[in-house]
Amino acid sequence: MVQMHLRLFHLLRMGALLALSVALLSGCQPLQSAFSVVSALDEMVGDGAPPADGSGPLMGALALPTPTPTPTPTPLTLLLPPVITQPPTPAPTPTWPTPTPTPEPLDGPITVALADSVPVQWGPALLARLNRIHQVETGAGLQPLYVLDRPETAQVRIDLRPVASASAPLAERVFAVAMPFATVRDDVSLDEVRAAWQGAEGSPPAYASVETVALLRPVLGDFAGVLTPQGQLLSAIESDPGALAILPFDQLDPRFKALTVDGVNVLSNRFDIRAYPLAVALDVSGRGASVVQPLLRDVILPYTNRDASRLTQLIMTGVTAMSRVTALRMDQKGYDYPSRVISDVFAAADITHISNEVPFLDDCVADPTENNLILCSHPNYWAALEALGTDIVGLSGNHVNDFGREGARRSLTWYRENGIPYYGSGFNVNEACAPLLWEHHGNTFAFIAALAFWPENAWATTDLPGACYYYDNRELLLALVRQLSEAVDIVSVELQHTETYEPYPIASQIADFRELRAAGADIVTGVQSHVPQAQEPYGVGDPGGPGIISYGLGNFFFDQMWSWETRTELAARHTIYNGRLLNTELLTMVLEDFAQPRWATPEERAEILNRIFRAAPPR
Repeated sequence: MVQMHLRLFHLLRMGALLALSVALLSGCQPLQSAFSVVSALDEMVGDGAPPADGSGPLMGALALPTPTPTPTPTPLTLLLPPVITQPPTPAPTPTWPTPTPTPEPLDGPITVALADSVPVQWGPALLARLNRIHQVETGAGLQPLYVLDRPETAQVRIDLRPVASASAPLAERVFAVAMPFATVRDDVSLDEVRAAWQGAEGSPPAYASVETVALLRPVLGDFAGVLTPQGQLLSAIESDPGALAILPFDQLDPRFKALTVDGVNVLSNRFDIRAYPLAVALDVSGRGASVVQPLLRDVILPYTNRDASRLTQLIMTGVTAMSRVTALRMDQKGYDYPSRVISDVFAAADITHISNEVPFLDDCVADPTENNLILCSHPNYWAALEALGTDIVGLSGNHVNDFGREGARRSLTWYRENGIPYYGSGFNVNEACAPLLWEHHGNTFAFIAALAFWPENAWATTDLPGACYYYDNRELLLALVRQLSEAVDIVSVELQHTETYEPYPIASQIADFRELRAAGADIVTGVQSHVPQAQEPYGVGDPGGPGIISYGLGNFFFDQMWSWETRTELAARHTIYNGRLLNTELLTMVLEDFAQPRWATPEERAEILNRIFRAAPPR
């Protein structure tokens, strides 16, 4: 991954130099000219896909205009050119089942019928298609096709069944079990879901829409819960503590908490649909299914409501400062020591974020002096972040210039030379405030980071390196967020705000974070707090649509072992599906040995979550 970014960086720099002949003065210019940025952004928000053979230009690489006989739309010009753009993943491919290559050798008429399990929302369209087909091609030539009313007498049967038993599916639907976001519970068993669905005595109430009930009957049986329109499910379970909502996967939003079912996480980018009990398929079975199924494949669209090629998992983290005792432990126990317990989960994310407070300097020496506030990391410590699969690094911390402006230049140069995408700091204020553009599985992102705290010598200027100071650039950043919200799917803004040691966000923090959301930010993250702070999810029905404010995630890799609160940590794992924030999971950790987070126990996790849920500010 790092090598890919290194090659990308060199391509960007060479393209800008050769095509525009603009000399980079003392390394103080952004990586791309406005011209190349416009070209890249136009490609990203236009057709969005490179040629099938991958031979097209990298997103962000300069492409000289080619004369065209027809006028083209004026591309969007960003208020600030991005520090770097990243090439898109290949265009998503349909998830159609592979058809049988040769038709069955069938003699005589083929009869087809719909089972009673086929939901009313699908039956008429299937019958309309079948009634227009009078003959089908088989291995023995053309044969007549007849639609019957009684499925038990038909050769080919179309029915709804669990995905695991489907052999020739026409469509799949995946469902989630959810509770309100501020819920400690993480898992539910299939037996518990079935009992609630069927209204068993002592079970919590189950809420579901008519459409969901029709589709899940083959898995869960007859419904005895509360029929509720999809748009009212959230308010229904919020007013009924302990209740379960069962809803289509793609109808989740951040105000729900999606529960795992028998340990299987419907949000996971490693999801196996055949191992998940709440997934159904419309299936074609029986002698002749192989010739009938291809004729009906496009009747029920989309094929699935959970297309893995449109799903992205993004993990955002809190304070990283591999200095003081953390650095000492890394020197003693190995440079990857902080990440050893948790790395598999973080590396599995599609985009892993780190907020690094301090500069990387090759002459940095661990200084574990108590209360030392002049902090740095040796480049060898990158091994801990590499083990996490780190993709992007926010540099909005107030320690980025702890070793002066020259130290900041050296650190930024190190990031560049190693092809590590960063944002939030730069060789000048324009670069520091510029967005980082990203793409994964067709979902487009813009990342912005800013410092809303002291000291002043950490702030970038027109010709000096440092972090983007929020209040000097507030109007520009808000305008940039508004502009990006029209150009990409997810705008993520992180602020290094006022440092407190309470789970409750202060008034100015609430106002600033909500102002960014109102401007169009989908995810707003506080990266300043040394303790976990309140979370504020927004749903489809809220102004501005789905999103979340994480007021503070606490420490990540930092040596503050002096209180239970500073030892407890959050990471936010955001699931983006088909261009919108679908859900957010809160990962909980506890720092050990001044350097190494471990996963919280169930009891510790409950305490951490209850603490931040109680701290949520009124809306």
